[in-house]
Amino acid sequence: MKNIDIFVHEKYNKADYEKVAEHIYKTYDDFMKSDCFVTSLKFVQEPELGEGDSPRNISQYPLEDVLEKFYVAIQDFYEDLNYTSDETCYLEFSASNMEDIQKLLGIVNKHVYNKEDGDYVELVIE
Repeated sequence: MKNIDIFVHEKYNKADYEKVAEHIYKTYDDFMKSDCFVTSLKFVQEPELGEGDSPRNISQYPLEDVLEKFYVAIQDFYEDLNYTSDETCYLEFSASNMEDIQKLLGIVNKHVYNKEDGDYVELVIE
């Protein structure tokens, strides 16, 4: 994952979303039946590192490792954007704690990828 940046979707201007910090919104999660905090990111995958080759095919890794590391989940896949974009992927992330979303935002402008280290795969953020 490279060229990671903030994506502010127009839905964040609706009454269902309350801006609680820079690029962080509070909303109600119907599935979990509780409030959650969300943010959206856009990024480019790197097929040469084993990632998907288009936004229609967002690879499981390193995304799954990012979700685990920051205790976040995917809230919205933005299918309309991902199906019309040639290179840029769009995802909304959610967490029950605002601090987890704040930590996730730390990957903005970083390079995130998986690196094999013997029998293990390590998430690298640089």
